[in-house]
Amino acid sequence: MRHALFAAVLGSVLILSSIAIAQGTPPPHPEAGLDAETLKKANDPMADTKAFNLQNYFVSSVYGSEVKANQLLLRYAQPAGRFLVRATLPLVTSAPPAAPPVSGFGDLNVFAIYTLPASPGNKLGIGPLLVVPTGSHDLGQGKVQVGAAALAFFAKSHVVQVGSLLQYQASVGGDEDRPDVSLLTAQMFYIWQAGAGVYLRSTGVWSFDLENDAYNIPIGLGFGKVIKAGSIVYNIFAEPQFSVLAEGAGQARFQTYAGFNAQF
Repeated sequence: MRHALFAAVLGSVLILSSIAIAQGTPPPHPEAGLDAETLKKANDPMADTKAFNLQNYFVSSVYGSEVKANQLLLRYAQPAGRFLVRATLPLVTSAPPAAPPVSGFGDLNVFAIYTLPASPGNKLGIGPLLVVPTGSHDLGQGKVQVGAAALAFFAKSHVVQVGSLLQYQASVGGDEDRPDVSLLTAQMFYIWQAGAGVYLRSTGVWSFDLENDAYNIPIGLGFGKVIKAGSIVYNIFAEPQFSVLAEGAGQARFQTYAGFNAQF
């Protein structure tokens, strides 16, 4: 676990370094109808706007197993005053070797993040989190979970935006025959605006299973394109992700993260 914690510290250092490098960098040439603020907002996890996202993880390689899996995330975000409420329902498909695939819903994840005072261009927030065991065919964890979510997004620069979404959840009820849950995840955001709505990205979700002393730290490198049509901003992206540190059974070695986001 100490290697995973070292990687987490290194990631924090890289974020702070990126902020320092980006200060004072002139904005890239924008595409018609896409100003710098719109481009930043398209990748802002705390954007004060309604949003519907379809995001997909295809896991093509797993440590110690021939299994493959796919997780389609149906996600909706809704601002409510100084709160941002976000609900995520996964549609999961698991394909073990020499067996037919199994598909169904995973567990519903909902958090409400309260926006804290911050310097202009930056965002900080924290709030409660709830996981409802909606999983079918044992594709969820079968446990009611509560916890907290915290988010930071640094976007003073027009070229580089960085941040992190932290979530901690622990089981408080549910199926007594299923294992308890104590899970910490950290999604690290690195966005580099290349101009004309095109950007590079790295947004791997680092997971730490505190109940079983397991972890997985993926690093991604992908690209995306922001398009504005009327008042709606669309964001399309693809990002291959490789695991650089992992411990525990069933951890993803390689996965492809792709998505289609719409902000209204």
